[in-house]
Amino acid sequence: MDRKTIFSSLKDNPAVSVLIIGGGINGVGTFRDLALQGVDVLLIDRLDFCSGASAASSHMAHGGIRYLENGEFRLVREAVQERNSLIENAPHLVRPLPTTIPIFKWFSGLFNAPLKFLRLLNKPAERGAIVIKLGLILYDSFTRKQHTVPRHLFRFQKESLDCWNHLNQKVICTTTYYDSSILSPERLTIELLLDAEGEGNHARALNYVELVGAKGDIVTLQDALTGQTFDVNPRLVVNAAGPWIDLANQALGLSTHFIGGTKGSHLVLNNPELLAAIGDHEFFFENKDGRIVLIFPLYDKVMVGTSDILIENPDDARCTDSETGYFLEMVNRVFPDILVDHSQIVFRFSGVRPLPASSAKTTGQISRDHSIQVVYSAGSGLNFPVYSLVGGKWTSFRAFSEMVTNKVLKYFNLTRQKDTRSIPIGGGRNYPPTSRERSRWLDGLYEKNNLPLERLDVLFERYGTRLEDIITFLAQGKDEPMKTLPDYSRREIAFLAQNEKIVHLDDLLLRRSLLAMLGRLTRDSIDELAEALGDALGWEETKKKDEVKRSLVIMRDRHGVVFDQFK
Repeated sequence: MDRKTIFSSLKDNPAVSVLIIGGGINGVGTFRDLALQGVDVLLIDRLDFCSGASAASSHMAHGGIRYLENGEFRLVREAVQERNSLIENAPHLVRPLPTTIPIFKWFSGLFNAPLKFLRLLNKPAERGAIVIKLGLILYDSFTRKQHTVPRHLFRFQKESLDCWNHLNQKVICTTTYYDSSILSPERLTIELLLDAEGEGNHARALNYVELVGAKGDIVTLQDALTGQTFDVNPRLVVNAAGPWIDLANQALGLSTHFIGGTKGSHLVLNNPELLAAIGDHEFFFENKDGRIVLIFPLYDKVMVGTSDILIENPDDARCTDSETGYFLEMVNRVFPDILVDHSQIVFRFSGVRPLPASSAKTTGQISRDHSIQVVYSAGSGLNFPVYSLVGGKWTSFRAFSEMVTNKVLKYFNLTRQKDTRSIPIGGGRNYPPTSRERSRWLDGLYEKNNLPLERLDVLFERYGTRLEDIITFLAQGKDEPMKTLPDYSRREIAFLAQNEKIVHLDDLLLRRSLLAMLGRLTRDSIDELAEALGDALGWEETKKKDEVKRSLVIMRDRHGVVFDQFK
């Protein structure tokens, strides 16, 4: 359902069973689950979908091995199982990732780990080979029966240095275990959302709509594009605003202090030597200060991160100069002879984890578990309950969404109709499981269409089995490659514009594609994309130019990417 149709339907009938505030992964996951149960649900986000905390992840679906030290066994077990489900349900966007830990000591942490578990120690301490081995044995045991990823293995020094030529000679051994990479968290989120809307007109989602107030049975919303306000009458509100939860509750007239978020930042580097050094492995290790950091292969670039810094206002999250210096220097701990400097940075990003308010002395001790905080009392001035979704890991969104949906269904005295554990996501539906079946599937499409196999392969990598819908759309009009980005075409951009709820140019550059993150944009390509997108959305020339200016400001301010403003 398009934006205009949704607004029209709400004007005709403002009643809605569930209003979800926040279009990040937890909000969208709940939106999909409720839609699958046939519940009438409206989701809004004040900006674009997956543009806040959910867009600032480390691109990993993982169990969080380090949380075992905090005694969060249920959380880790759940997250590892959810990781495996993501690999199976979204294979076009979530893939097994060999993760290697370089280890510098044998016995370090043997006493610290149990003290942390007993909450008798709060400062970071380096983990040695023995502690890491014990943790990985437990980690593997959580999903031994699923066989989705291989079990961990250890390499002693000689074998480790043979595998990775540039590895620090002081490393005594390495261990490799498997988690998974989320190639594009933003695309995974939008495909979940589109799947939900595909369930029927009872599921509606709007970006660039802000919560402005509430009283009694009424919630007042505002369309950011027109400034117009309108009312809806929800029976229940789910506050999935992430680090903005307390601010959203304030707009509802509630006073809460649920969130104590921490900022995590990352850099994306164009460093072919570092990429070749890590291969297809993520390197996950403790820096000298005890902070867990990572070096991550992201297509033809390398991502490094992350920080864990308390922050008051999530809107202020930026990757600072001090964080940038820290990230560049940390690579030296593992690969001391590879030069990494500022000139290689193509993108910066930062976001705030929606962690629960905590009195923990270090940010690493704050639980990553999820919970539902309910406000429903006569004194609130509201005639409906508000469920605030606090905490959670990207990996565990489905389980958290299931928990929320079950609570909603119980409130409405409804029963669950569908289980989401094995439901494919977007382009993961009917995905060919082997390279041979993939080739056969693409050959079949080639025989029915005029597109070259090379082009089909590019689109398949980008969209999975949604490729079939895209091919149909491409065939309905004249198409041509983009001059500045020839692996994209004008009708491909039009398909995204018309089918993926794009409102602004930056939605395309930053979230419906990885063009900005991978440093592929130039000033000319931004203009050309604005032209193609604007033609698809009916923009006038002035609007196209305004969208270019808007995108240039956002990329400079939030991501440290600077282009010529006045070309």
